[in-house]
Amino acid sequence: MGKDGIEMNGTVKECFPDTKFRVECDNGHQIIAYLAGKMRRNYIRVLPGDRVTVEISPYDLSKGRIIKRVSMVQKASEGGEPT
Repeated sequence: MGKDGIEMNGTVKECFPDTKFRVECDNGHQIIAYLAGKMRRNYIRVLPGDRVTVEISPYDLSKGRIIKRVSMVQKASEGGEPT
């Protein structure tokens, strides 16, 4: 997606086969997102309830790519409880 992608934060609501996830963005919009290649190569696990950063294509706002999982330290600073 590169430079023209829209980055948003959200919460993983549901896991699907083939590393796809239903993510609810902070604005309430739900999208289907897949795991970025670097996250697959480094075996970063994403589970329902995790906070993630999603890159959304401006051409199709219903699909995106999970580029980062928000760490526990960042969750605590946002005011949420670390799980």
